[in-house]
Amino acid sequence: MLLVEDSRAIASVLAAGINAFDGITCVVAGTFAEARGLLQTNAQAFFVAVLDLNLPDAPDGEIIDLVQEAGIPIIVLTGNVDASQRDAMFARGVADYVVKDSLVGIDYVARLVNRLAHNGAARVLVVDDSRAFRTYLCSLLQQHGYATLSARDGIEGLEVLRANPEIRLVITDYNMPRMDGLKMVSEMRKAHSQDELSIIGISNSADPETLARFLKGGASDYLHKPFSIEEFYCRVDQNVDMLRIIRRARDAANRDFLTGLYNRRRFFEKAEQLHRRATKGELQIVVAMIDADHFKNINDTFGHQVGDDALVEIAATLRDQVGSSGLVARFGGEEFVCLHVLDGTVDPLECLDQIRLGIAAIELYSDGRRVAVTASIGATQALHGNLDQMLAAADRAVYAAKKAGRNRVEIG
Repeated sequence: MLLVEDSRAIASVLAAGINAFDGITCVVAGTFAEARGLLQTNAQAFFVAVLDLNLPDAPDGEIIDLVQEAGIPIIVLTGNVDASQRDAMFARGVADYVVKDSLVGIDYVARLVNRLAHNGAARVLVVDDSRAFRTYLCSLLQQHGYATLSARDGIEGLEVLRANPEIRLVITDYNMPRMDGLKMVSEMRKAHSQDELSIIGISNSADPETLARFLKGGASDYLHKPFSIEEFYCRVDQNVDMLRIIRRARDAANRDFLTGLYNRRRFFEKAEQLHRRATKGELQIVVAMIDADHFKNINDTFGHQVGDDALVEIAATLRDQVGSSGLVARFGGEEFVCLHVLDGTVDPLECLDQIRLGIAAIELYSDGRRVAVTASIGATQALHGNLDQMLAAADRAVYAAKKAGRNRVEIG
């Protein structure tokens, strides 16, 4: 991101806060001329710009026009702002503004930048029978980096949501032809919980019961027309942030802390569904247990940190090899499990041997010495009576692989 700020102290604090977020690098310019030089050489590198409104060589907000010409969303930093200045900035297409009067404002900027970096992954559906209002709301959302879809009424809104399950937020009017917003919200809630989809209802009705009907009908939030742009952004961001918090908490509960793979509980939840489909003949699966060889020796010789590094590398290899066609989990210690969904043309032994070779090729060093990492793999294609029995058969095959010399694959 691009930060244009003439105060070195403020720029330093802001850059430190922004750089603390993974994947975001803050490039600082102290003047209008410096910013112009950066944009002339590398404008496409910036996804957002945070701009001081009053610079020594551009005291009247000229920096906004310069950055807008490059098509970069803008957050304005200002010492103070009144209602007319605020309205003028939003009219110019500024994404947001922050008064830099405290550390709270600076922290808000850092969090806002991080949010904008990830908003593209959160699709928003706008449902309203007014084409002009749909376009207006979509333009506001796009200023904050959201990908948008739109629909003219409740029936079309349901169709768009079914066709785009990645939608995370719906903003809907109440009064619409064919199907109103309240009925649409009720239908959406039959398939999508509050933890999966946020819905903001909008209405210009003077009836105070409209708010209650929307919220009781399944909406997460409510906006009364007319509303300010700031209120709109606050409501949208708050709802999307809450979904992200819930998703992160659920993800943490489902994953192994060290490797990021599914944990045992989550593996069983998903694998049992695939096993049921396999018993119906809908797909073919192979279940494999992967056990790192001589892992105690790695810990004893190189230390537990290197042992942890080895586990992380094994997990990465399994994730890359299995991809999205199956499941990978850490069962505990140095033991992993994977469920491969086969396409009917692939030899299971060949797939598993590729995993074995990938693990053996891991480049891990400690104090200049290579750490040898290999694994024994045991697997089964037989569905048996249930998933537990498949895992037991795979475990027996692992034991056979260990007994036969390790660093090999056995299918039982």
